[in-house]
Amino acid sequence: MVIQISGIPENTQDVEHLVSRVFFKAIDLLGGLSKLAEYRTLTWLPSLARASYVIVLRDEYLKTEEEIAEKVGLTKNTVRNILRADPTLALEKIKKLEELAKEELKEMRVHTAGGIAKLAYKMVKEGQDAETLVHYCQIVSEEVAKILDVPWAYMVLKHTKGVKYPVNDPSQLIEKLKDVKIKGHDAEEILNKIQYPVKNPSTLLHEIKQVLSSKEEGMYSV
Repeated sequence: MVIQISGIPENTQDVEHLVSRVFFKAIDLLGGLSKLAEYRTLTWLPSLARASYVIVLRDEYLKTEEEIAEKVGLTKNTVRNILRADPTLALEKIKKLEELAKEELKEMRVHTAGGIAKLAYKMVKEGQDAETLVHYCQIVSEEVAKILDVPWAYMVLKHTKGVKYPVNDPSQLIEKLKDVKIKGHDAEEILNKIQYPVKNPSTLLHEIKQVLSSKEEGMYSV
């Protein structure tokens, strides 16, 4: 089933990026793709995708029901039902996934999808990105570090595998990187100067690079 999104006046990449984060978090809440496959409920994905778009367009971009219906290709009534969905009820259903799978085998109901999307949106805004997305960021960052021949970046990623994001303070990273030198500096020195929370592996590398750049600028300005 193709979901057509047209005429979004905001930066389309920003919309798509946030919707993707919410969508992946919704999948995480349901136990991941493997769990959905186990219950033969991969047919729920289009419903979750639509609901993710609806919640993001309403809560992030303050679109009206009419505007959302037109952009996402749903009826105004369906959009209204998604927006009225109770996330608490959806959470209770998630806890009984086996029963939910039997109840909504073919296609996830509008209220359920809306409630899960609301939960996912709230968690993403709080910095709790989907583990599947964080894992993907880790893999991509490692590949980029190898291609660009950035040894410190590769070492950081290698030693921080298993870290749960977002990271709100340096203690966990310092423990993981206690024996690592980053361009001649102790990792602890660098980690104490980066901005927290760190949302994912890519952000970690970016923050470290910022600190290193400021150190190099300081050295050359002397």
